[in-house]
Amino acid sequence: MTFADPLAAGRFPVAPGADNPGLDAFVALCGEAAWAARLADLGNRAQVRSLTGRAAQQRHALELALARISGRKALTKPSTAERRICAFAEEAVRLADSLPEAPRARLRDQLVAGLTGEATLIPLFHLLRTAGLLREAGFAIRFTGLAEGTPHDLLVEREGAEAEVVCETVSAEEGRPVHRGDWYALVDRINPELQSWLAAHPGHYLLKMTLPEGISGPAQLAGLHQRISQMLAAEKRQDSHAQAVLKLDPLMLAGAQATDQANGLPARLRAQFGPEAHLAVTANAVSGNVFVMAARAGQENQIAAAVARRLGLLAESRLSGALPGIVAVFLEDLDRTEWSGLRDQLELEGAVRRFLTSGPARRVVAVTCASRFEMFGAAPPDAAAGAELRFRNPSHPAAKLAALAPAILSSM
Repeated sequence: MTFADPLAAGRFPVAPGADNPGLDAFVALCGEAAWAARLADLGNRAQVRSLTGRAAQQRHALELALARISGRKALTKPSTAERRICAFAEEAVRLADSLPEAPRARLRDQLVAGLTGEATLIPLFHLLRTAGLLREAGFAIRFTGLAEGTPHDLLVEREGAEAEVVCETVSAEEGRPVHRGDWYALVDRINPELQSWLAAHPGHYLLKMTLPEGISGPAQLAGLHQRISQMLAAEKRQDSHAQAVLKLDPLMLAGAQATDQANGLPARLRAQFGPEAHLAVTANAVSGNVFVMAARAGQENQIAAAVARRLGLLAESRLSGALPGIVAVFLEDLDRTEWSGLRDQLELEGAVRRFLTSGPARRVVAVTCASRFEMFGAAPPDAAAGAELRFRNPSHPAAKLAALAPAILSSM
């Protein structure tokens, strides 16, 4: 079966016009009241001088960038990432214009959901990006998830061969025993106490925390905060508990006061404790006092394993099995080091290929993986070479179909 792609005439990505008319239309699609409320909320959260405030800036960078671009004078040259962000916003508008009333309402519901609470617009932009990449590869696209309410998001066709496509966003937090959001909340909560403690105990200190079972949720955070506070108040050097093992030592690290230098304390701590450690530095530039907290879980991060678990659920719940299935995964809440490690150490490839040998994978002909670095046009090594990582399932009956090759052939 062949079908028309309503967005096939559009280029991908498309640079915004000088006056950003596409962004105005995007804001109108979101609803001006919803958009204004979102920006006001993010503005309040991002202005807070705290780790959680900075985390909010990073998590909601897409919305903040759209607001920044729309308010910028036309003569200012946008960056590569900004051009791509504008392109996705314009693509959303073109898609909405191509849809009947009911599917258009579904799209607007997705937009409003992405502008609420901790949600973001990333899942929708991931859908648009995936459709654009497949379109560039010669596929005709139908947004059946929006148009017909199918469990899969896209139905794609090339040279008579069809495939169902599921677009899913997976947070790296699902594979971290110690969630970064919880760590940031703990640090912000205890930082005023550390400032007072340092004033009464001048010097350089290192509090090492081993969290055997990790930590998550307000109750565990409150308990750990209380143990740290009690330990410092009692001037103890160690505290052991099933939840956490705490040890306070002098900070024996050259350059301990160079917290503002590129090769100063943060870099030295990262080199000493490794990429999975959670680190925080409380320092006083005038007195030179420094208090470092370094936390490690009792087990390594399992981000790749979290992706594989999600793939198993998706294959059975969102693919029919009547057509070859492609699962496009967007890995969110990753930093450069983590994304490079998942690729270079073949952790992600190993986890996905193990999944492709499992029973649920019988519906999946290929899995693709991408992150913000690919979405916003970063260059290697920050981004994977090419637009995404792609892994073909060689045991699927459609694995050798030439018509599907541009979407399913392994990239590594």
